[in-house]
Amino acid sequence: MLPERLKTLRLEAKLTQNEIAKKLQISKMTYSYWENGKRNPKNVQQIADFFNVSTDYLLGNTDIKNQKQFDEDLEKSLDTFKSFDGKPMYDEDREKIREFLRKRMEDRLKDN
Repeated sequence: MLPERLKTLRLEAKLTQNEIAKKLQISKMTYSYWENGKRNPKNVQQIADFFNVSTDYLLGNTDIKNQKQFDEDLEKSLDTFKSFDGKPMYDEDREKIREFLRKRMEDRLKDN
């Protein structure tokens, strides 16, 4: 999963392997080995930070690129929600909506 994610992120960023290697201060050959699955990087967090994604996304544990950003956006959205009577929502309701939206987002990403 990591090789595919690296290549996809690189192409989305419109960068060459050489450009990424320079920014990560590694050789192009090393980066090429990662992208081709011949070797695994020692510092996955550095790569995740570079692409602004989570290590879980890079490793294929989730399809949400940046869980922290997703959670922040979700909280902002939930803050605008009111219950049907115009009063603030109960915490239990917020949690159920949060769970539903997380699951729905993951399902959407898997479908694409």
